[in-house]
Amino acid sequence: MKKTIYLLNDIHMKRRHCSCLLLVVLLACSCFVHAQSDSIKTLIITGQNNHNWQVSHLVLEKILENSGLFSVDFAISPEKGQDMSNYIIDFKPYQLVVVDYNGDSWPEETNQRLVEYVQNGGGIVFFHAADNAFPKWKEYNEMIALGGWNGRNETSGPYQYWENNKLIQNPEPGIGGHHGAPHEFVLNARDKKHPIMKGLPAQWKHAQDELYSLMRGPGKIKSVLYTAFSDKEKGGSGREEPLIFTVKYGKGRIFHTMIGHVGPTLQENAAMQCTGFQVTLLRGSEWAATGKVTQAVPDDFPTADRMSLRTDYF
Repeated sequence: MKKTIYLLNDIHMKRRHCSCLLLVVLLACSCFVHAQSDSIKTLIITGQNNHNWQVSHLVLEKILENSGLFSVDFAISPEKGQDMSNYIIDFKPYQLVVVDYNGDSWPEETNQRLVEYVQNGGGIVFFHAADNAFPKWKEYNEMIALGGWNGRNETSGPYQYWENNKLIQNPEPGIGGHHGAPHEFVLNARDKKHPIMKGLPAQWKHAQDELYSLMRGPGKIKSVLYTAFSDKEKGGSGREEPLIFTVKYGKGRIFHTMIGHVGPTLQENAAMQCTGFQVTLLRGSEWAATGKVTQAVPDDFPTADRMSLRTDYF
């Protein structure tokens, strides 16, 4: 099945038809993949990352489209260090934007368009290392609520973590962003009444992944959905860290998932193959786009002591 490729040229676009195979060849280009009109129109922003975006954006596409609820376009940036001035994105056609990006700054026009999109009620998902990006962009850090790395410290906002059944904000000085060696861990439900959470278990075992800790930022977490204990024996913080949550910003619906570290290949990718990751991503994405969740909890969802992996991307 062929898809339609759009090459960015400032605000103008040039249509070109190509197969999925040609898409892989064109990953270094700034491009859009035309989406079907009968699903939730979704734009994945990608093209630079300290993680393997060449794998992650394709996996995200397949998870979303295989659900039958979403149709996906890509906005693929120029390579790191290349001219970004023509990377101008029109967010208006989309019900959902998924950010899988950590790299060079975007043009100010694109920045402002994203802010306006979310302020005016657009749906957005921040995926894994997207919360490493843009440490100096005030509005972006408010939208992600919590970020790490790239020089973040106490000037970036307080640490936020779960303690005594509530979210704690701690302004103490220190780095922003850390994780120990990837390992399996259990997610603990917090806001069980949120539409994303209805029917999901109180605990589920996640596949080997990076457990982000010591995250800090200026944003307002609206609903903490799942936390996980960052064990010091695994190189962690010794705190219960918020890993899946929603954020209050303007009229937008923001879903932030810190899990889903991408593996080196499609086949070696346990964190993104985890059924728990995929289902929470799908439910969070539908909620961000529509304010509702219509999906049933699948029978293969993991339990507190049993992982579940899905490997059938294609």
